[in-house]
Amino acid sequence: MNPECLTAVAPAPGTDMTGICFKDQLWLNTYPLDRNLVFDYFALSPFYDWTCNNEQLRMRSIHPLDLSHLSKISGTKHMLYEVMEPHLFVIRKQKRDGPEKVTPMLTYYILDGSIYQAPQLCNVFAARISRSLYYISKAFTIAASKLEKIGYVKRIDHILASLQRKLPPAPPPPPFPEGYVPPASADTEKAPEVQQSGEVQPPPVDPIIDQGPAKRMKF
Repeated sequence: MNPECLTAVAPAPGTDMTGICFKDQLWLNTYPLDRNLVFDYFALSPFYDWTCNNEQLRMRSIHPLDLSHLSKISGTKHMLYEVMEPHLFVIRKQKRDGPEKVTPMLTYYILDGSIYQAPQLCNVFAARISRSLYYISKAFTIAASKLEKIGYVKRIDHILASLQRKLPPAPPPPPFPEGYVPPASADTEKAPEVQQSGEVQPPPVDPIIDQGPAKRMKF
């Protein structure tokens, strides 16, 4: 295995791994990336959960995406959700608790051979709202300082300051889905102190916009 883009120490499957990607160019040069072999390629990545039902089928020499077998087994499994050969494959991790009860857990996508974990939608919304509030608050601060320097009527300065104080903090995201473990960060622990101090803090990292190009490490 020769991954081109992968963090040195990857977290366990089920945690937030949106900051890394996986690509094995040697495998891609050897095998076609299609719906029949894409799961074997996905199983090479750190995103693959070796305790899933698909692995049980592989050990029994059954295709790991065989619906006739997966639909009868309870537990965690990976399903091929969308296919646009050979460029895009979407794989969903879900939990089956019964014949009619299936709970989505995480989503991964393979784009031109690079495997990513899709960010949670609640994280994207929370980051966008926080970023908007940050720039609005910053605009009020700059406008108030400009008015004070050029000697405009102080009443406008007070109005801007009052509006700035009324800006609510970003709403918390909804609960994470079962099986998803968000990363522990120092910013989360300091959130109550920041709100009490009233200081304008930099916006959080956007799971989509700020991800940037994948970091490539040579092994």
